[in-house]
Amino acid sequence: MAWWQILLITLYAGIQICDELTIYSGFNTPVGAGFIVGLIMGDIPTGLFIGASMQLMVLGVGTFGGASKIDATIGTVLATAFSISIHGMSPQVAISSIAVPVATIMIQLDILARFTNTYFAHRIDHDIENFNYKGIERNFLFGALPWALSRAIPVFLALALGRSLVQAIANALNGSWAWLGNGLALAGATLPAVGFAILLRYLPVKKHIAYLILGFTVTTLFTVLFTNIQTLGTGLATVNKGFTTGFNGLPMLAIAMLGFALAILHYKRTIATVAPAASTGSKQAVQKSSSSANDEGEITDDEL
Repeated sequence: MAWWQILLITLYAGIQICDELTIYSGFNTPVGAGFIVGLIMGDIPTGLFIGASMQLMVLGVGTFGGASKIDATIGTVLATAFSISIHGMSPQVAISSIAVPVATIMIQLDILARFTNTYFAHRIDHDIENFNYKGIERNFLFGALPWALSRAIPVFLALALGRSLVQAIANALNGSWAWLGNGLALAGATLPAVGFAILLRYLPVKKHIAYLILGFTVTTLFTVLFTNIQTLGTGLATVNKGFTTGFNGLPMLAIAMLGFALAILHYKRTIATVAPAASTGSKQAVQKSSSSANDEGEITDDEL
């Protein structure tokens, strides 16, 4: 790993948390981190694979108020960098052995950043009492330093000093500890399913079970259809060298558009149902309808 790669990844690690707290461009997500680090390391597909896997793992994980959660973005950063630079480390092993542990450890550093940042908050309180507007602006900007350093320093130390250790672990997992490496690879492959399970636990699945069944069925049918077409095309190309037509796989954009269309239909139906009750001032009817729609254990719109 070249020095400039370590420098760029470290800078990204510090900037992405400030982006998450301000404009939230999307590059601070695990998928965005996988793309950026993959681009820096010269292997975007591996970065996107690790980033997407971590993104799926934390789909149902949220934070409310000042609570801290696992930092899947920094986990993706280190897992992608080491998976690409370390010989013999597969993305699945990098996810389970690096991304998940690092994401969990970062909870403590997130708390440390929040705790340290209170110093600047108190400085701002003092400046408000003295009507020191320049001081307010200055300390507000200084408040970004603890956040940035809480991510940049551990990433720099891990990339600069931890490569030999990770290489030794990778060699062991591919050698005498191959059984453990295979287990970690399997665990890394199943983590997205865990994320989906957590997400479904907090979504109103009972209320919208029809949409879940429809989406699963449509995706499965289209996937099987496109896979069979690709198989036939490959067979024809093997038999007939003049057959040059290519068949693409099922685009995820098509599935996303189907889900978007169903969401619009559901939204319009909900508006059409609630509007008459609201216009007649039947507050009791609206509350009854809302309470009957809420299932125990599910987080719905009015609870956010």
